[in-house]
Amino acid sequence: MRIVISEFISLDGVVQAPGGAEEDTEGGFAHGGWTHPFFDPEVVGGAFDEALAKADGLLFGRRTWQAMAGAWPERAGDPFADRMNALPKYVVSQTLGDDELTWNNTTRIPGEEAVARIRRLRGAEGGDLVVMGSPTLVRTLLSEGLVDELRLVIMPVLLGGGKSIFPTDGGLHALELVSTVTSDAGVQVCTYRPATEG
Repeated sequence: MRIVISEFISLDGVVQAPGGAEEDTEGGFAHGGWTHPFFDPEVVGGAFDEALAKADGLLFGRRTWQAMAGAWPERAGDPFADRMNALPKYVVSQTLGDDELTWNNTTRIPGEEAVARIRRLRGAEGGDLVVMGSPTLVRTLLSEGLVDELRLVIMPVLLGGGKSIFPTDGGLHALELVSTVTSDAGVQVCTYRPATEG
């Protein structure tokens, strides 16, 4: 499977709380829902539709999984929601109990086993394993060289601080721009893959 990261991101690299005011206020973040003025169904919605169409599974950190598990099951009947709900899901968590995995088709990956288990998933046959949100998990995946594609939906806004997906471990990660699409609102959907050496 390929590991594909699909993120809403601001020009200053923030991914925190793109969907709503109360989604994630950790650190005093006050700009939740910052993507809404720039969303359009064709370019922005299309980027996520395309990612989900190629997905054979979804991978989340605990906080993002909990937010998604609280939202998508009640949206049944919408084709995107039905696909989200039907796909196998993996959540990396030290604290969630198996009895709390109420979103159907969810498997918990204990935090201390995350890198090894995700490496095995990546080595398995199948389509894409898509990661949305989950900044702590994405930083780890990037640091470990476990990302096959990075799809950034870059919104023309500066947020002045918040959670980022980019590692701060001093590692160099060269990327190759595979495609880019720009919406009328100035959103750029940029798809990157690890650059091949030489």
